[in-house]
Amino acid sequence: MVPTLREGDRLLVRYGAPIRPGAVVLFRHPFQQDLLVVKRAVERRAGGWWLLSDNRPVDSDSRSYGAVPDELVLGRVLLRLGPGPAWLAPGRRLERLLLTPRLARVPGLARRFGVRVEEL
Repeated sequence: MVPTLREGDRLLVRYGAPIRPGAVVLFRHPFQQDLLVVKRAVERRAGGWWLLSDNRPVDSDSRSYGAVPDELVLGRVLLRLGPGPAWLAPGRRLERLLLTPRLARVPGLARRFGVRVEEL
């Protein structure tokens, strides 16, 4: 999940929270269910959630194991607590506000509040 998260980061997770596209989620690996994994929810599909890494060259995500069933998705990551705090799950209203043309012009503002902005 580099650059969003790095190995060893401490996270605050809301278990059972509703998942929406763009959210960072915690789930059990489909093939090794004692392994907890963090990825970004991209879209809802027939078999569950399509989850991808923010680090595009890494393909240990839904591209290799398919959609993750709902029962394996445990919750939404709200905050990175350490090493430095970062908000990863803004509310919908805040997200829409940060993406308005006026605020979107401020470099890095949306990203600091956990809004995923696709780079061109």
